[in-house]
Amino acid sequence: MYKRVVVKLGTSVLTGGSRYLNRPQMVELARQCAELHRQGCDILICTSGAVAAGRAELNFPQLPPTVASKQMLAAVGQSRLMFMWEQFFDIYGIHVGQILITRADTENRRRFLNARDAIGALLSHKIVPIVNENDAVATEEIKVGDNDNLSALVAILADADLLLLITDQPGLFTADPRTDPNAQLIPEVHTIDESLKRLASGSKSGLGVGGMITKLQAADIARRAGADVMIAAGSVPNVILRAVAGEPVGTRFPAIQSPVENRKRWILAGPASAGTVMVDTGAAHALRHSGRSLLPAGVTAVEGSFERGDTVFVREVDGPVLARGISRYDSDDLKRIRGCQSIEINNVLGYTYGSVAIHRNDMILLE
Repeated sequence: MYKRVVVKLGTSVLTGGSRYLNRPQMVELARQCAELHRQGCDILICTSGAVAAGRAELNFPQLPPTVASKQMLAAVGQSRLMFMWEQFFDIYGIHVGQILITRADTENRRRFLNARDAIGALLSHKIVPIVNENDAVATEEIKVGDNDNLSALVAILADADLLLLITDQPGLFTADPRTDPNAQLIPEVHTIDESLKRLASGSKSGLGVGGMITKLQAADIARRAGADVMIAAGSVPNVILRAVAGEPVGTRFPAIQSPVENRKRWILAGPASAGTVMVDTGAAHALRHSGRSLLPAGVTAVEGSFERGDTVFVREVDGPVLARGISRYDSDDLKRIRGCQSIEINNVLGYTYGSVAIHRNDMILLE
């Protein structure tokens, strides 16, 4: 059995497809989590539903489609949602604690560690963290954007060994089951590539943010950090208990055998990539197969504007993204030294931050 599990609950699961949070459904989900808690499993809940709760609490007002409207609904609904989770877990004698996160909490290394420590403190005292994005104050620039990807960040912060994405769909299918009667459930996925992403479709219910594509993104992040991932339907009886016990109740994504080491997890979980560094075939081969750092000589082009210390994508020319890393030089400097030998950096710039563009210790391969 898994020892530490993040359970992500989508809005459509919490509402049962209606406009209101479904209390019996939420009690049943809390019951399953409480049973795992009793067995000694650490449980974290990544919950959607704040905006839906706010709409219902205010009797579904007609509002302009603005960020401020959503923030208002989230502010009203978040307290209501948290109160409900408190009530339902209290049935089983379990305390809960609220954690609200934005992208900014993971972009800064110190805040990343603070969030990790706060989650660890709750778990050490047998308190179930209830995590949501801080929609009431988040702007588009600092939002994670959806609770699927937020749950993957939580899995990294908590060092979880299972991320369970509970949704209104049984898992990932070979085609869209809404339009193709021959669509088959895929029981296990070992590689998340472009062809698999093309199978993913948009949001099903219209109540939540994201769809199967965001679940694939979340799965790809979490499994690189060492967590198994399962996508399963909330309508399956005892779905949480059965998934944690290892039963095939949806689509499973096994963790990558050599997960990202702890000191690199911030790169994977935190900053959104600020730009892209294009590299030639030789540099790409050295990164993939030799564990090398990226030297300026292998850089062919620089896209976007970023500062020294920002996270960037590394992409082979005419190829897929192969890595994420922290750039030792800003975008303007990197454009000036691209194609240069390392010993030429000081002559070109008049200063140097070292011989590499991205050090291998600050880089994560994504292939």
